[in-house]
Amino acid sequence: MKLYDGGKAPNPRRVRIFLAEKGITVPIEPVDISTQQHKSEAFTAVNPLQRLPALVLDDGTVLTESIAICRYFEALQPQPALFGTGALEIALVEMWQRRIELHLLAAIQAVFRHLHPAMQAFEKPQVAEWGEVNKPRVMDFLNLFDRELGNRRFAASDTYSVADITGMIAIDFMKPAKLTVPAELKHIARWYAEVSARPSAKV
Repeated sequence: MKLYDGGKAPNPRRVRIFLAEKGITVPIEPVDISTQQHKSEAFTAVNPLQRLPALVLDDGTVLTESIAICRYFEALQPQPALFGTGALEIALVEMWQRRIELHLLAAIQAVFRHLHPAMQAFEKPQVAEWGEVNKPRVMDFLNLFDRELGNRRFAASDTYSVADITGMIAIDFMKPAKLTVPAELKHIARWYAEVSARPSAKV
């Protein structure tokens, strides 16, 4: 088994945090996104979509997409449960993981990819208007998320889950996207302080 890892990029980091929470160690092969190593012939043979992370199993099966990889390890090692336990919590974790991924992380990525000068070589074409359109979308979701966090400890329930991992890496990715969480969102500040203090957040 081998995990192709993309360093500081959000999705590879999401898997590393998940594995750290599980206490699972997997051999890692770094792929340098900054030099477009993910577009090399060798890595394209692993994942034709040229995206990271990618997990190659011992039988040669390749799993891509960060949440699919996390689900694989959740099934192998159910505890600690990071996708919820019981029908209701599992559904809530799925709902909030998807909400955060689609309405926060994806919007932040759009801002970064279409407005940051360093992304000109990667995002062709860069559409500045699309980056600007996503800035208020980020803020709208942050306001909704803050209200929700006033009702519970973590993103989906009072138990830490993969939704918190996605939320934390989204907030962290706001910095390179030159976005800031508004100071008045106190519930996000409380939640972020807790989740970012976990040892897994340092990987």
